[in-house]
Amino acid sequence: MALFATMATTGWAQFETGTKYIGASVSGLSLSYSKAADVSFGLDATGGYYFSDCWMVKGNFGYGHKKSYDDFTLGAGVRYNFYQNGVFLGAGLEYQFQNFGKETCTETVIVPETIVNDVTGETTTINNAKEVTYTRKMRENNIRIPIEIGYTFYLNQHIAIEPSVYTKLSLNDFNDGTEFGLRLGLGYYF
Repeated sequence: MALFATMATTGWAQFETGTKYIGASVSGLSLSYSKAADVSFGLDATGGYYFSDCWMVKGNFGYGHKKSYDDFTLGAGVRYNFYQNGVFLGAGLEYQFQNFGKETCTETVIVPETIVNDVTGETTTINNAKEVTYTRKMRENNIRIPIEIGYTFYLNQHIAIEPSVYTKLSLNDFNDGTEFGLRLGLGYYF
């Protein structure tokens, strides 16, 4: 019983006003799913500050590798920690830049050609089809609302393992851009 009381007191001390937070997490590991990307792998770095007891404002930067492309995210949000049991809820807003690489495209272009008859001097215009090949960069921007629920399990007074479940609701393309997944984080409170 004394052990649980100590763990609860230690956890509560980490959620007090003025506490700073640095975290890193791994997401995906083929456990994240979005209709557009099938499976993914991601790395995130987070920094935060408890502006009030149990309330943290945070910013994050992330890199994600999907089946055939990469993306980068930059976001901000808030997180609420329930000091009684270690559960936390988070929400925010993030910008996602997706780089799909390059695509080679071939288009058929109609090129008009004027032919002059040497005998009569009449001109005739003929439309010739010509194939044009070019390369274009495939990129897309996305605004998403990340929502997360997780648990803070303290290893000592400052370091915690933080598993969570999340969804990132896409505002640009809800069906194909929304993502669900699991995340395993490591947090440092100071």
